[in-house]
Order: sequence, then structure tokens, then C-alpha cells
Amino acid sequence: MSMLGRVALVTGGAKRVGRAIAVELAAAGCDVAVHYRTSANEAEEVAERIRDRGCRACCICGDLADLAAIPAIVEQAVGELGRLDILVNNASVFDRTPLPAFDAAEWERVFRINLIAPAALAAAARAHLSQSGAGAVVNLCDISAERPWRDYAAYCASKAALVCLTKSLAKELAPAVRVNGVSPGIAEFPDDYDEATRQKLIGMVPLKRAGTPQDIAGAVRYLVEQAHYVTGEVLTVDGGRRLR
Repeated sequence: MSMLGRVALVTGGAKRVGRAIAVELAAAGCDVAVHYRTSANEAEEVAERIRDRGCRACCICGDLADLAAIPAIVEQAVGELGRLDILVNNASVFDRTPLPAFDAAEWERVFRINLIAPAALAAAARAHLSQSGAGAVVNLCDISAERPWRDYAAYCASKAALVCLTKSLAKELAPAVRVNGVSPGIAEFPDDYDEATRQKLIGMVPLKRAGTPQDIAGAVRYLVEQAHYVTGEVLTVDGGRRLR
């Protein structure tokens, strides 16, 4: 299926994996709405890269923790680019939540951004995606949904719930819209990980290397461009780490 002229909204599209996804979809021919919260300069840089490829782009500022503002994000994307065919729920927060320091407000914030916001975005985009004729949603999940980490219970639980949401939405939005997920392993290390930590984690990967944002972006592109008979699936891209 040609991607030319299709429009994608990528949340958290200004940096890291979101940036790679936005650029990859533009490489396929998509016009892209780049969502960001605070990274205005980086978002505009991504938009310029997309325009350099001959595609249209716009930048949309919005705080996904403010659920009441989510419909406006979708409507701005449609208003500026004319339609919406693809929603990529990439934005998330990766916060430590050790149980001895349990903070209900922090748990609620993690779930609001990582789980409820993707559901709210799908709800707000539903009519537009259904009119597309080939609507698609891709949720960025995480391998920690199956193999949770110590001290990150809120994050891991929110991603496990996002896997379930992906499958639920696949039923609810069919047949007009396909809904799938990508579950990364190491795609890009957090900035505060030292070299010893990075090498320890790489040592757990059968392919013995870290992945890249481009690996994840390629999986997203596959799901929206080629996987026409796939819905409700979560594609793991982790170099085999889940096998350990």
C-alpha cells in the first residue's frame, strides 16, 4: 500500500525513538504531525527534516497528562494536514517508583501518560482513522510488560496494560482500523546509564548489541505499510532478550 499522502500523528516525536519514527514514516511518503510537550526546537528540527523529504509536517504542543487537552491535539493535526490515517502512541514517562517510597500521585501520572492518554488519543482519532480507508494505530509497548524490572513497577504495569489495551482496541476499532504494538528492548539507553550498566544489559541480549531507534521505527513502518492482515499483535524488537 502506498503511504504517499497519508498523515501520521506521532506523540513524543521530537526526540529519541519518536524522532526516528517520524522521520521513517516521512521516508515512506507520509505527512507527519510531530507532537511534543517541551521540546519545541527539537520538534521543529524533525519537521524540517520531514519537509526536506518533500512531505508536509506540523508541530503540535500538548501535555498528555492533561487528558482534557487530547482531543485538541488530534484536531490540530487534522486541521493542519487535512486528514489522519496513522496514530503512533510513542510518548511515555520512564520513572522509578520503588515501593518503599510509594506515591499514589506518581503512579497515577505514569498511568495517565503511558496508558490512558493512548486510549484517549485513539478515541479522539477514531472517526478520522475510520474514514481513512486504511487507518492504523501503533502503540509503543515494552518488553518489561512481560519481564518487569525492580523499582519500576508503575512503568512496567502501565506497559503491560498498554499491551492489553492494544488487543482490546484491535477488536473495538475493527474492521476499519488496525491496532498493533511494538515492544522494544534496548533501543536507546537513558542518558544517566553509565557504561558498565550499558554493557551489562547488552550482555543479556543474544545478538550481543543494543538496538537503535531506527530498528523500532522500521517495525512501526512495517506494521502500518505492509502488515495489512495483522491486528492485535505486539511485535517484539529486542535482539532476543526476552528469551533469556
